[in-house]
Parts: sequence; C-alpha cells; structure tokens
Amino acid sequence: MAGANLPETAEKAVTIFSDKEWWTGIATTSLKIVGIIILAIIFKYIVKAAIANIFKVRLKSPLRLSERRENTLFRLLDNVASYVIYFVAILTVLTEFGVDIKAILAGAGVVGLAIGFGAQSLVKDIITGFFIIFENQFSVGDTVRITNFEGTVEEIGLRTTKIKSWTGELHILPNSSITEVTNFSVHNSIAVVDLSIAYEEDIDKAQNIIQDVVKNAKPNYPEMVKEPEVLGVQMLGASEVVIRVTAEVLPMTHFKIARELRKTLKHELERAGIEIPYPKMVTYQKEPVPKENK
Repeated sequence: MAGANLPETAEKAVTIFSDKEWWTGIATTSLKIVGIIILAIIFKYIVKAAIANIFKVRLKSPLRLSERRENTLFRLLDNVASYVIYFVAILTVLTEFGVDIKAILAGAGVVGLAIGFGAQSLVKDIITGFFIIFENQFSVGDTVRITNFEGTVEEIGLRTTKIKSWTGELHILPNSSITEVTNFSVHNSIAVVDLSIAYEEDIDKAQNIIQDVVKNAKPNYPEMVKEPEVLGVQMLGASEVVIRVTAEVLPMTHFKIARELRKTLKHELERAGIEIPYPKMVTYQKEPVPKENK
C-alpha cells in the first residue's frame, strides 16, 4: 500500500511545482516580506531622526532638561521605538504566512501573566529601571558608584544599566540589583590640596604665599565655582607641617584642579625658597671615654 502511494505523492509534487499560480504566490509573498523588512528599517531611521530633531529643538527651549537627562531619554526612546517597530514588522510577516494574529494577541495576556510569574526577576528589572528613569536617580554621562562598581553611566535601559570604569571595563548590571547609588555628578565637588612644609621654614610666610597664589587662580580655571580657600595648618606630622587648601569646582573636576593647584603652588614655594620636607637622617658620634690610668 505504501509503495502504491509513492507514485501518487510524486505526481502531486510534480503537479504543485509545475503550477504557475503556486510559484506566483511564493514570489508575491517573498516580495511582500522583503518589502515589510525594508519599510521597517526605513521607518526605524525616520523615527530615530524625528526623535533626534525633537531633542535638538529642546536644546533651544528655555524649559529644556539637563543634558544628561536628555541623553538618557533619547537612548531610551530610541530603544523602545526599535522594539515596537520590529514587533509590528514580525506580526505583519506572520500574517503573510497565514498565521492568525488575533489569536496571538488574545493569548498574549495569558502568556504575559505566565511569564510574569515565571520571570519575576525580569519584571523587577523593568520596574526598577522605570523608576530609575522616572525619578532621575542618575543619567547617561553621570559618574556613579553602584555597590563595588564605579564609573561613567554609558546606557540606562529598562532591564540593565551599563557602567564604564575609568580603566575601560564595561559593567552591565541588572536594574533589580541596584539598591544604593552614589552620584558624583549632581552637586559641585571640592578639590583638596595638602601641602607639606618643613618645620625649619616660616609657616606664616608660606601661608601668605599660598594665599596670594589662590587669589589669582580662579580666572585661570573656568571649572572653579568659588575662589580657593586656605584653611590653615591641617596637621603636624613627624617631619612636616601640612597646610590645606580647598576649592569648590564643577562636578568631577576636583581631581584635575587639585593637580593643577598642587603644581602651581609647588613652583611658587620653590621660587620663594621654602623647602618641601624630605627624609633626613641625623647621626651623633659618641666620643670614647678615656681609660683611667691604673
């Protein structure tokens, strides 16, 4: 019986492959699918360009958000638009294969509920990511510390956050794991410079020189918010007197300003002949006691 059915099956196959309408249908469907993919790609670039233009217009608006906040929202909207366009394109392609989209959409609620119970961590990531963006806890470009990771925020998504450390490593953290955040980019920073002066030097003279230098420092450094302040003697060390200078600067510029101030102050102190302490060793030679004559 099976052998008898083989010629019939082969004959049906030959009939199907020789049917012009069948080939025409395949060609039409293929062209539609290619067209849907091309339109989706084109529409994606149009939407991305529209979002970019909207944020460019906001740059000139008096009610604009901060630059970091706008970068965060721009990347988020870009990702969401891509997901929506690809999802619609996939559904449209499925309709070309005769798949009932209404049944899929009707079952999406039940499937989503099941996924919610089975993937609670994923749902928690998305909810936490939404509140991070909504509450503006940190933005793209901010320097933050999250648990043991510290660096610049590269991207904030609804599920993960990417942080790039200053040595180049990229850390990808699930949003649900972010429980404590230290943001270094919100408020101004304080540059702290400690200068060591030898005990043999005139401390008052050194402090006056430092005061004269910091008075003229602000115009040279646009990052400075206020004029540097000489706090005075901070510590009495084993071989030096430490004088502290502080300056309020823009966020995350305190390292640069501290280095520049330290260099300038060193040159001025050397020019005035005030010595920076260095390790010294003092030796005492004890004279031998003469022997008494016996």
